[in-house]
Amino acid sequence: MAKDTKRAAMLAEIVVKGMQEKKAKNIVKIDLTGINASVADYFVVCHGDSDRQVKAIADSVEDEVREAMQEKPLSREGESVCRWVLVDYVTVVVHIFQKEVREFYEIEDLWHDGEFTYYNPED
Repeated sequence: MAKDTKRAAMLAEIVVKGMQEKKAKNIVKIDLTGINASVADYFVVCHGDSDRQVKAIADSVEDEVREAMQEKPLSREGESVCRWVLVDYVTVVVHIFQKEVREFYEIEDLWHDGEFTYYNPED
């Protein structure tokens, strides 16, 4: 768990904004700060309808975070196929899926002990 959870919370909200800019679907922020063995303070999860949209969402997230917090991700994985792109900011880990991949991995179920915030559950 990060020492500066306020900064992590702010970063997670900026990530959500970046997702919303590109019409990401079913955005979920999972607060993991109350879980001792968590790998980050927050997971932010969404999906897009195509590989192009998944890439556009990931790019938008990075742009928003860079502009608002002057921060770059530690790493970005999965961009070659864009079925699941992971953007790692250490305290906030961003998962951007294509819908069928998200349904297969059910990442939200793995972290069901976290506190969930839903941004557009109707999608």
